[in-house]
Amino acid sequence: MHRDVFKAIADPTRREIINLIAHQSMNLNAVADNFEMSRPAVSKHIKILTECGLLVIKQQGRERFCKADLKQLKEITDWAEQYSRFWTQKLDALDIFLTKEQNTDSINPKNEKL
Repeated sequence: MHRDVFKAIADPTRREIINLIAHQSMNLNAVADNFEMSRPAVSKHIKILTECGLLVIKQQGRERFCKADLKQLKEITDWAEQYSRFWTQKLDALDIFLTKEQNTDSINPKNEKL
């Protein structure tokens, strides 16, 4: 099953798991030690992150290690970027409008009709 990456990062626990594993691979017990919940609950979060492709589980001897694979976050970055461009354009237009209004007020400070 391939899960939606947006739903995966919607949960704060899963975001924290990603933050923990983003810089170094960790075994499942080490990840679980960072949370005040049961190991099975942490395992469920890890399973969801694995199913959406944000984590990879590697077996090393008797232990299983989680490694971040953050390529799937590009989908979120691409989605958010369209709104970043939208708001940048709107704020730029507002800046231009306010600058023109300020210049008009400095030329005609009493707002007299010309």
